Amino acid sequence: MSAVSGPQAAAIDFSAFRDPGLARDLIARIRGAVGNRSINLMEVCGTHTMSIGRFGFRSVMPAGLRLLSGPGCPVCVTANRDIDRAIAIARIEGVTIATFGDMMRVPGSTSSLAAEKAAGRDVRIVYSPLDALRIAEDEPGRQVVFVSVGFETTTPAIAACLLDAAERNLANFSMLCANKLTPPALRAIADDPQTRIDGFILPGHVSTITGLAPYRFLVDEFGLPGAVTGFEPVDILASIELLVRMIIDGTPDIVNAYRRGVNADGNPTARALTEQVFETVGATWRGLGELCASGLRIREEYACYDAQRRFDVHVEPTQEPRGCRCGDVLRGRIAPDTCPLFGHACTPEHPVGPCMVSSEGSCAAYHRYRV
Repeated sequence: MSAVSGPQAAAIDFSAFRDPGLARDLIARIRGAVGNRSINLMEVCGTHTMSIGRFGFRSVMPAGLRLLSGPGCPVCVTANRDIDRAIAIARIEGVTIATFGDMMRVPGSTSSLAAEKAAGRDVRIVYSPLDALRIAEDEPGRQVVFVSVGFETTTPAIAACLLDAAERNLANFSMLCANKLTPPALRAIADDPQTRIDGFILPGHVSTITGLAPYRFLVDEFGLPGAVTGFEPVDILASIELLVRMIIDGTPDIVNAYRRGVNADGNPTARALTEQVFETVGATWRGLGELCASGLRIREEYACYDAQRRFDVHVEPTQEPRGCRCGDVLRGRIAPDTCPLFGHACTPEHPVGPCMVSSEGSCAAYHRYRV
């Protein structure tokens, strides 16, 4: 365990986090501790989902220990209503939509941004919000709208980009904000009577910003442990062992198994930047519905950069993909490969739902590493 909690990041031998002997030892300890018990753990980060699939951890866990995937992919949890609004704005003459690659193929109610691009709309893939800002600078005759999705990790950079646009007085730049906050989703899942979760593998990247305090309610209100961890094999296995021990001993806590990347207080400067630009509002999550104080909206003083305020568009009635059970996957109610569409009607090449589209989607991970 010393490899997980070493205090001096500069002295860490990062090869230790993929050490086969240490990994085997952790697996043996997990197996010995779990025995015949039934334990459900949920990872709530899409990068953890991909790592668990890549390293084959589900296949080596004891029979009673299930690793469930949660709402850790920001593309996947974006509601159809938000996607439909982006599509409606893309159809306005003189508008350029800039978005991340995964958002292109996510189906809305009757179209997608990729389909709109194929139909002649100006939809472009960018790798950061600053790319969208540069498009606005280079093409002042067009209205450039950055479709913003993400959790606490990426939101400070998006806030900084908006402040940069304001400083440059870019009148042809705006954002369609669908950013979300992680803790309300965890609360909804912990409080869901149809999903039994015994502990949470908490997101490492998000926690670099939030710190540990926002997860404390899991212990205080639900008696559930959580472990913040990284993305290497030893990181994940160590967090699983910590969670199993807390569950068996009846000593739930929020522990930091990623001290080389996360401190207890997170990043107050980044949080302050987010709070300067955004205010907390209710938001709709795919699979979780409307969650109080779980979304972000651009503050009134920056309203001129809010695409939802700037463009008064008709958004079509929302329709979910027929037969898709992405919402149940995101709640941990079913495993991706139990959806009747999985691997047949729904594949990465021809996705029906967003969990198969996104590079961090649970269905994409299962298809890539288990089929």
